[in-house]
Amino acid sequence: MSSLISAEIIIVVLMLVATVVAIMIRRVRLPYTVSLVLVGLLIAAWRPVRAEVTPELILAIFVPPLVFEAAFRLDFRMLRSSLASIVFLAVPGVIVTAVLVGGVVALGAGLPVGPAVVFGALISATDPVAVVSLFRALGVPERLGVAVEGESLFNDGTAIVVFQIALLAAVSGEFRLVESVFRFLEVAIGGLAIGFALGWLVAQLMARIDDRLIETTLTALLAYGAYLAAERLQVSGVLAVVAAGMYSGNVGLRGASPTTRIMLFSLWEFLAFLSNSLVFLLIGLNVHISELVANARPIAVAVAAVLLSRAVVVYGLSWLADVASRGTRIPFQWRHILFWGGLRGAISLALALSLPLTLAARGTLQVMTFGVLLFTLLAQGTTIQFLIRALGITDRSEHQLEFERRVGQSFALQAGLRRLAQLREEGLLSEDMWSGLQSNFRAQKEQIMSEIGRLFRTHAELERDMLLQTRREILLAERAALEDALRRGLISEPTYDELRRDADYHLEAVRLIQEHERGAEES
Repeated sequence: MSSLISAEIIIVVLMLVATVVAIMIRRVRLPYTVSLVLVGLLIAAWRPVRAEVTPELILAIFVPPLVFEAAFRLDFRMLRSSLASIVFLAVPGVIVTAVLVGGVVALGAGLPVGPAVVFGALISATDPVAVVSLFRALGVPERLGVAVEGESLFNDGTAIVVFQIALLAAVSGEFRLVESVFRFLEVAIGGLAIGFALGWLVAQLMARIDDRLIETTLTALLAYGAYLAAERLQVSGVLAVVAAGMYSGNVGLRGASPTTRIMLFSLWEFLAFLSNSLVFLLIGLNVHISELVANARPIAVAVAAVLLSRAVVVYGLSWLADVASRGTRIPFQWRHILFWGGLRGAISLALALSLPLTLAARGTLQVMTFGVLLFTLLAQGTTIQFLIRALGITDRSEHQLEFERRVGQSFALQAGLRRLAQLREEGLLSEDMWSGLQSNFRAQKEQIMSEIGRLFRTHAELERDMLLQTRREILLAERAALEDALRRGLISEPTYDELRRDADYHLEAVRLIQEHERGAEES
């Protein structure tokens, strides 16, 4: 019982730290996951914390919600426009990365070829969490965000399969090409098939059930059930979760009520946030700076190999994908973002921790993995925003930015007026001072509103977007008021359900209109 309580205390403390970090970085343009790694490093340097991380903990507990949430909200229509590039990056790209990184590490760090290729395979899985949040904040085109997330979703599963094949060859000393190819296809296709099958089954159940709690429970069972079923059948559990999540999000939700949609997206957003928080905090806690310093040379070689292989994959295979697709191509500027945004995260950590004790240079491979993780998170994760701005890859036009500035100025002035009125009520301002300052504030406010009106007249889409956003804010306020009325006993449960359902239908209508507008802008 004491060990269980100790584990619970550690989890609660980690969640508390993650929450405090999330609150503190609200004013700092730094990826949340990067901040967690930094805080973990500081805690570990100040007072080492014993928080043992196992591959089973990451792969079986943390990865399913992370992968399912990303696949669940991925729009397949948007994914289809970049599917060729994603497949090239996620399948041949992983194989090229494993071989190229393995070769460079074997030559530069003096490691045996087998373990070096194993390292190349485990480090090939990308993790876009740190950059996707920046994409949304900076207004990066949605199709670029989908390309980054889509590649990560599929190359996670591919990397694990390639890692298992490379590890078997390194341990046994034998590599059979034909057998490995068939095994790769069996594991990958088998995982996708199980995921789609279970996703279809859950979608059929959800179509016949109108209960948000049961439908939410079904998706949770699907995420973990798909992973466990696939792993039990010795195929890719991660690809099974990807397929299940994509089917549920794009097909299974068609008949779901708006209330169920809101609850599902809120649940999976929370679970993904929680899983990411714990994983990246644990990365920081388990890195030992002294070991990194002692292995500076092999880590430097590994970082150089990862960057080199990423450049070859992104710039080379993206070009081949453009030739093969003959359709929507990824702009050349976007490839710079794909290159520098190829961060590493949870999957690489889990695979490094799962290396068997009998593998040659196991300790060196793990230290190299931690070194690459830190470099990609701390160097690439913190600088990609400057690259995005330098390349001008944003959806926000100059008039949109001007509108945002005017709205911000209006909010600030309104806060100033409220504070001015408070000072007057407290007797700290004379009537003459109050009158003069109020007139000045109002003149500035009128000037700002005049500028906003001009922008509305010249750019009608700004007014439309503002109306939609205002309507959404009003509906959310109405929904919150209904919950408050229910808690206070002013309305009964049936009445609350009826009124909340109406509010949710209106919220869904606003969401669909906003999605349609974004789709029209993308095309």
